[in-house]
Amino acid sequence: MTRFNDYNFDGKRALIRVDFNVPVKDGKITDDTRIRAALPTIKKVLADGGSVVLMSHWGRPLKDIAKKPHLTLADFSLRPVVAHLSGLLGTEVQFADDCITEDALAKAEALQPGQVLLLENLRYHKEEEKGDNEFAEKLSKLGDVYVNDAFGTAHRAHASTAVIAQFFPGDRKMFGLLMEAEVAAAEEVLHNNKKPFTAIIGGAKVSDKILIIENLLEKATDIIIGGGMAYTFYKAEGCHIGASLCEDDRLDTALELLKKAEEKGVCIHLPADSIIADKFAADANTSSSLNAEIPEGWMGLDIGEMAIDHFKHIITESKTILWNGPMGVFEMDKFQHGTKAIAEAVAEATENGAYSLVGGGDSVAAVNKFHFTDKVSYVSTGGGALLEYFEGKELPGIAAIKNS
Repeated sequence: MTRFNDYNFDGKRALIRVDFNVPVKDGKITDDTRIRAALPTIKKVLADGGSVVLMSHWGRPLKDIAKKPHLTLADFSLRPVVAHLSGLLGTEVQFADDCITEDALAKAEALQPGQVLLLENLRYHKEEEKGDNEFAEKLSKLGDVYVNDAFGTAHRAHASTAVIAQFFPGDRKMFGLLMEAEVAAAEEVLHNNKKPFTAIIGGAKVSDKILIIENLLEKATDIIIGGGMAYTFYKAEGCHIGASLCEDDRLDTALELLKKAEEKGVCIHLPADSIIADKFAADANTSSSLNAEIPEGWMGLDIGEMAIDHFKHIITESKTILWNGPMGVFEMDKFQHGTKAIAEAVAEATENGAYSLVGGGDSVAAVNKFHFTDKVSYVSTGGGALLEYFEGKELPGIAAIKNS
């Protein structure tokens, strides 16, 4: 596999799969994190004397239009990215109204060294998500070299993320700098971790995190459970959780996970107490309660002080940390304290020499909100992709290049 920095792109046209699936409101980009993450890869190609063709998806146009007929393809256009990207790169970015037409091919072939072309949304074509061979081959004609820098879509076997790689020889397909960094961070945690290794798993549902917890039982020394999913564990053990979120069909699963952890010598840490509310709302009345005896009609929406103290002690003693999922409904100020405290603990552990990887949309949103992004070792851009990686699955976008 060719290393990106070892390749000289002089005179070459790099076809780069990026993830520009960014939030847009009223035609303006509201969060350009994913665009900025791709800049080092783009700039390296241009600095070498190459040209760049960028391809990305945005939303799910065909599926959403089928549900909401008032929408059109124009509502899913990547055109709003052009001016923004031009400003970030300091050079005019050209745009093709499609990704596989003769016009797109002509614009790509006409590119001069230092020039950039952005293709229209790949998902205008159903063949993209279907992983269509012919569609992938047409895309491959747009570049001399294929670079996959879209870790956020690496778990999809789509035409532009996996199938396309077969149309490039081994020395002309590679990961971009972002993808290399993502894979290296995940490998560091999964295969090169130092003990104690603590995985912090939060979020609403046990069902979303079963596979990642099971796989981490083979790797971690400690697993901290927070968020709504913790109450399923408590109810499984016969506790009173009031009106807290619970997956009744996963009670046996929760008990099985606890049993497996005990057999493997892995410590699963559940929050002892919660900040509880009488309704799911920012203006709810609040109190605190042990999780084993939450009153009827009340629900846990954040971890309590006892849980925070316990979790912080575990985290600050760790040498490797994976954080996926918040501790509560941190979007509401009343219920953000637990998640913020965990972010502080992860930052403190990192400062003391631990390796910390934060991944999953809500966890990333939390470290961004509390300004801890530069105080952890790595913040992943891949939500579902990172989750599947830690579930032990082979990601098609990675395998297509690694195994060639």
